[in-house]
Amino acid sequence: MPNRILILFAHPLFEKSNANNVLVNHIPDSPNITFHDLYQEYPDFDIDIKREQELLLLHDIIIWHHPMYWYSCPPLLKQWIDLVLQHGWAYGHEGKALKGKLLLQVLTTGGRKENYCASGKDRFTILQLLEPFCQTAKVCNLLYLPPFVVHGTHSMEEESYLHYGELYGKVLEYLENKEISTAETANYQYFNDYLTSKMV
Repeated sequence: MPNRILILFAHPLFEKSNANNVLVNHIPDSPNITFHDLYQEYPDFDIDIKREQELLLLHDIIIWHHPMYWYSCPPLLKQWIDLVLQHGWAYGHEGKALKGKLLLQVLTTGGRKENYCASGKDRFTILQLLEPFCQTAKVCNLLYLPPFVVHGTHSMEEESYLHYGELYGKVLEYLENKEISTAETANYQYFNDYLTSKMV
């Protein structure tokens, strides 16, 4: 049985993002992949909690696809996390609704990869900066995968956009059709590198 994937996409300026337009255009046309644009669905931030929880229950893999905003996520995705992942449902003694589902973050950032280290301009690695999201996943009994990251979007050539778009499409096809070993993925900082190792 293929895995069912829910892409929770959150970009308040999607129409201005070349990188994210290319990524979204490379999402495979599959009945097992649901693309859910939060800013399109909830322009007034009035999130339908029950509907969102029902969507989560219908899928095996959850993707938070968003640009890096001040080392975090855009405000609507944060509100989604705050409201939808309720105590007694997603976490807490009785909160087991999401147990065993996989969570992947798909990020775009203008910063170059070399900036994200102790000696770099951004001082921390991407994984260190994403630790609050990782911890949220753990509290909610989700299995957190290393992120898929597109660096340097502010200075990227068209060829690079297409490269990442094609790679994202392959990531989704892999997630849909393969069994994911979290013990294996834990050896990689980025899901990009994990997938590349599988394609060799």
